[in-house]
This record gives sequence, structure tokens and C-alpha cells, in this order.
Amino acid sequence: MDLLAQILVNGILLGGLYAVMAQGLALVWGVLNIVNLAHGAFIMLGAYASWYLYTDLGVDPFLGLPLTAAALFALGYALQRGLLNLIVRAPMFNTLLITFGLEVVLTYLAQLVFSADFRTINPPYAGDSYTLGAVTLPMARLAAFGVALALTLGMWLFLLHSRLGRAIRATAQNLVAARLYGVEPRHLYAVTFGLGLALAGAAGGLYGTVSQINPYIGATLTAKCFAISIIGGLDNPLGVMVGGLFLGIIESLTTLYVGPTFADVASFGILVLVLFLRPSGLLGRAA
Repeated sequence: MDLLAQILVNGILLGGLYAVMAQGLALVWGVLNIVNLAHGAFIMLGAYASWYLYTDLGVDPFLGLPLTAAALFALGYALQRGLLNLIVRAPMFNTLLITFGLEVVLTYLAQLVFSADFRTINPPYAGDSYTLGAVTLPMARLAAFGVALALTLGMWLFLLHSRLGRAIRATAQNLVAARLYGVEPRHLYAVTFGLGLALAGAAGGLYGTVSQINPYIGATLTAKCFAISIIGGLDNPLGVMVGGLFLGIIESLTTLYVGPTFADVASFGILVLVLFLRPSGLLGRAA
């Protein structure tokens, strides 16, 4: 039972990190109808940005998250305004090709700049942990989970109660009506894409504190974010959080009882099951 409790806690901590990774993908997909195949590559860039800030400038990885998020927001705004807005109303296949091309370019640029070596962010507290009964809570993972939870709740409150958040939701629900109320879609789309990349950058910084990074992690992370967005539901940040926690627990239990090789198989098996039983996601609104 002690081992099972530890595995469940590990799954919850992992799931919180998964959830904040998927928030940006779900936001962009839900508002712009763009499946950003480069999302994992932007998470990778956020991880490298935090690594650089820590190793070269001595900035704590958690304190450096606002800098990483701001840099990725600026990059996302520029990409959407200068490139993706040109094909935002084109068939989805076009956006898939563009974002896949971005993923390839970013991956090889990262390899050129950082090499293919594995990197880690090891602040002094990386090995610290708390013991609660029979369960051990690694400090870095616990802090990453807390930040992930705060970002998810913050995004939910932002979309519900801020003027910009309401404009984003209105545009996602009815573009014509939003235009009539004075919403300028190109700017709003760029802001939305920038927010998605800011979340990806912050998620990358958190990921770098608990796992090794290299230029090739992007494709795997994109696939997991895609699965979480579908499982949780695109129209609800809390649903994405639930989807991430659900996936983290499933992967941890599968690793314990079946083997680590089958963790991804279980994840995408759950995705297929959710698509079959509840296509709108666990907390998404039914059509």
C-alpha cells in the first residue's frame, strides 16, 4: 500500500506538470482552431531558456519563469501576427504544415545552438524532499506542481473575469458577433497565440527542473498535450487540469503494474476511449 500511495502521489505531481503543458495548446486550438504541432518545441525552448538563465546568469529557475514566459509571449505574438494570421482561415491542413515546419526548424536550431546533449537544471534544493507518512514529496516536483496549479487557476480566472479573457471566449464562440462588439480579431488572435506560447515557456521551465532536456523532446510533449486537451476538453482550463492529472496517474499506475514501456500505450488508449465515450472531453460541454 505504501508503494501504491507513493506512485499515486508521483502521478498527481506529474499530471499537474502535464496539465500546464497542455493549457497553451488547448487555448490556441480552442480559440484559433489551430492544432499547433510546434507546441512541444516551444516547451523545449522554454526549458532551454530557464537552463540558460540558471547556468549562465544564476537566476533561480522558478524566479526566471516570468522572463521565460514574457520572451515566449513576444515570440508567439510576432509569429501569429506576421505568419499564422495569413492562413488562420485556411484549411486546417495548411496550419498543420506550417506548425510542423516550425517544429522541425526549432528542433534543429536548438540542436545547432545547444547540441544534442542532455541538460539538467540543478538548483541547490533539487535533491530535497519532504516526508509525509510513508510518502516522499520531492521539493522540486512539489513546487512545480504548485506553480502549475496556480497557472491553471489563473488562466481560468483570466478567461472568466477579465475584459480580454471575455473577448477571447467571445471570439472562440462567435467571431461575427465579436466583430460587431468591436473585437479586432488579428490582434486578439496574436495575443491568444502569445498567451499559449507564454504558458508553453513557463511549462518548459518547470519541466527542466524535474527532467532532462534535449532538442528532441518536443514531438513527444506535443503528443501528450494533444491527448490531455482532448481528454479534458478544449473549452475549460480546469478540464485540461483534470485531464493532465488523470493521464499522470494512469501513466504512473501502468509503469508500476505493467512496465514503463507501456505508459504511452495506456495514455493513448485512454484517449481513444474518451473519444469514443465522450468526444467533448471529461469536463467539456457536450454538443
